[in-house]
Amino acid sequence: MSAPPSPAPLAAVSSIKVKLGLLVVVSVVTAGLLTLLGSAADVSSWLVLPVSVALALGVTQLLAAGMVAPLRRMTEVTRAMARGDYTGRVTTTATDEVGQLAAAFNTMAEDLARVDRERRDLIATVSHELRTPLTAMTALLENLADEVVPADREHLGAALDEAQRLGRLVDDLLQLSRLEAGVVDLQVDDLDLRPLVEACVREVESAGRPGAFVVDVPPGLAAPGDPARLRQLLVNVLENAGRHAPPGTPVTVTGGAGADGWWLEVVDLGGGVAPRDRERVFERFGTDGAGGTGLGLAVARWAARLHGGTLRFLDPVGGTGARLRLDVPRAHAPVHAPVPVPDPAARPTVPEATMTTTAPVPQPPSPATPERPPAGLDGLFGRFWPEPPLPPGLRTVLAAAVAGVVAGIALSFTAPGITWTLVAVVSGTAALATARRRREPWTLACSAVAFLLVLPLTLLDAWWVQMLCLVASAAVFLCGVTGARTLPGILLSGLSWPLASLRGLPWFGRSLRLAGTGARTPAVVRTAAWSALGLVVFATIFASANPVFGSWVDRLVPTLTFNDLVGRAFLACFVFAVTLGAAYLALNPSHVEVLGGRRPQALTNRFEWLVPVLAVDLVFVAFIAAEARALVGGEDYIRETTGLTYADFVHQGFGQLTLATALTVLVVWVAARRAGTSRDDRRWLFGSLGLLCGLTLLVVASALRGMAVYQDAYGFTTLRLFVDVFEGWLGFVVLAIMVAGVAGWGRWLPRIALVSGALALVGLAAVNPDAWVAGQNLDRYDATGKLDLSYLQFLSADATPVIAERLPADVARCVLDLQPLNSMRPEALDDPRAWNLGRARAEGPLTELGLLPVSGQQQAADACTRVWTAFAQ
Repeated sequence: MSAPPSPAPLAAVSSIKVKLGLLVVVSVVTAGLLTLLGSAADVSSWLVLPVSVALALGVTQLLAAGMVAPLRRMTEVTRAMARGDYTGRVTTTATDEVGQLAAAFNTMAEDLARVDRERRDLIATVSHELRTPLTAMTALLENLADEVVPADREHLGAALDEAQRLGRLVDDLLQLSRLEAGVVDLQVDDLDLRPLVEACVREVESAGRPGAFVVDVPPGLAAPGDPARLRQLLVNVLENAGRHAPPGTPVTVTGGAGADGWWLEVVDLGGGVAPRDRERVFERFGTDGAGGTGLGLAVARWAARLHGGTLRFLDPVGGTGARLRLDVPRAHAPVHAPVPVPDPAARPTVPEATMTTTAPVPQPPSPATPERPPAGLDGLFGRFWPEPPLPPGLRTVLAAAVAGVVAGIALSFTAPGITWTLVAVVSGTAALATARRRREPWTLACSAVAFLLVLPLTLLDAWWVQMLCLVASAAVFLCGVTGARTLPGILLSGLSWPLASLRGLPWFGRSLRLAGTGARTPAVVRTAAWSALGLVVFATIFASANPVFGSWVDRLVPTLTFNDLVGRAFLACFVFAVTLGAAYLALNPSHVEVLGGRRPQALTNRFEWLVPVLAVDLVFVAFIAAEARALVGGEDYIRETTGLTYADFVHQGFGQLTLATALTVLVVWVAARRAGTSRDDRRWLFGSLGLLCGLTLLVVASALRGMAVYQDAYGFTTLRLFVDVFEGWLGFVVLAIMVAGVAGWGRWLPRIALVSGALALVGLAAVNPDAWVAGQNLDRYDATGKLDLSYLQFLSADATPVIAERLPADVARCVLDLQPLNSMRPEALDDPRAWNLGRARAEGPLTELGLLPVSGQQQAADACTRVWTAFAQ
């Protein structure tokens, strides 16, 4: 037996308007307090704003958990009722308008369930009652047709009796239906009851009913009523009494008048009616089947109620028999009484009914119902992000919470390091563990590449490489869990991550079971959350208000200042939110390919796409010719025509060549989608685009060669190295387009481009770009005697070992004297959470040069004047 549901937080509020007002007030106050707290602790607004919004939404979800649950349950129960299931009910502890609606809904559902049960019972019983005379009459007629029995008066009379019984049953059903529908109008007149009763007795006797009838109604007893309806009532009652009266015993009819009306009683000495069955016998087919249709007393009671009276069984005077009493007031209005509802538990089992089967009643075809527009967030996100039935993900929420706690405790604020990689791996693992596609090769491959991309956070000190790899890692991982395979799908995967914080709110609420289901886990989670929140908030307030209490807190948490504590709390919430968003996106991936399957209609005329492509080809041919002429003419020709050196000439157009390469990919994509599908169209497409891709590869080669010449002339930088890698990746994509076009692998191109770009970034990080650039510049110095010391001075700690090893000690000391003020700050070196291989490798050379510890800085600065003068810096 399940425990009763725990009340929702706002269940005691009896007005939906007040609840909504409280939600607005609490969410605004929560966001405001968090903003003030973050500002007081000097937490970055980029961290305060999303956390404040997320926590305000979380508090709103917590308080509003029970508000819409009854409405959702009503929707589910209503849909079940449309399928014929009337067993569903709405359980809620709310006392507001929604709770009242739920109570009224449950009452309606119970009434519908009773009506449905009565309808089913009526169909089954009517089928049984109709089958009995039909079966008997069919058997008798078959015997007559086969001359098994003679066609004499006795057998024909038996067939006639069965037909008459069937006719009476149908007539009673029609009369009862007319009464229930309220289409019977009373024709009220003043009646003399005794002649009416005697006429009804003669009608019953003439129909062959057994028994003797004694009428003891005072002469001249006048009463207002409808003669036809009262005659119908009395005939049914007298027939019922005559059937149950023992042979030789009379059925007595008595009557009288009172101050408020008149009454009649019909008494027989039969078996009587048990007190528990005195209401059941007035139901349709509620009698024991002693020869009647089972509808007589139901019709009689309806007639009594139409007159504003009552018809009921009383205790017999002598203790035996049955006593049926009719009471009718003198002044009344016609009453349309409700259908008597049987109690299924009180109805005894009819043996005959259990031995028969009834054919299903064919239902008329229901009209086609218009498709209901999705409600709530389903309507907001549409088919881009529907939510199938998802199980509550309490484990997923806990895993995201663990990632947030790890980030709040372990993540370094001084500099990126090993804990950054740890938090990224923990968050990715929490999301991957719940991913719907976690066993697909594409998802596993993307997860592996994403893991490689977070390693530079631990291995390198160059911040630009770390940030590029971190962003690329998130992008590749999201594409893996969503299964993106086109360019729009890749873009929508990144957009879906922040949207998951909104789309997953209902799932998040169900996961925590905030409305309560009696389980202990949600109660434990809520208790721990509220306890931790109360502890942190009030301890922080009292620590800032009382120095003595603050000192106690400092002793318990000696390494955390107020600002640090608040900042880590915000960080933990932020990492929890982003991890939970990624986990929900992995569990319920958005349909990122909602646009990928749309292919624009092919152009009617081939020249509409072919002529622009050929025009671009001609421009590329002209450019390649100009490049060839400059290459053949050499530097003298370039100086004569442009006035530039060769290095300046090739560098001047490098950015434009990179842009032209990227635009070429766009031209190929558009032309391939708008070209026709005929054989001639495909041939022209392959020819024109193949020529364009080949010319683009020459442009890429020209750009890379030009950058190499410029670097030899002016030196190497990390930006130039990155642009080289980017241009090389574009060239690989163009080459992949050519291969895919020939092999028919076009659908794999977006994924190939994504993975190759990520791997190119991994390769760039593996080269250790800052150290590589420093080494190349020192090689150039050895060859030409030219060196830009000021540029080397601003490289990261990754370049420190190379510089310290290859430059004289006094020069290296001047180049590296800013390192202890940048990434090699003492707080970064002393923080084990910020450990980084690049900084660890740089610490030894800096110590040998006397730059660590920082106390020798001033002497080194004085000694550097001669060095800068010697290098003309």
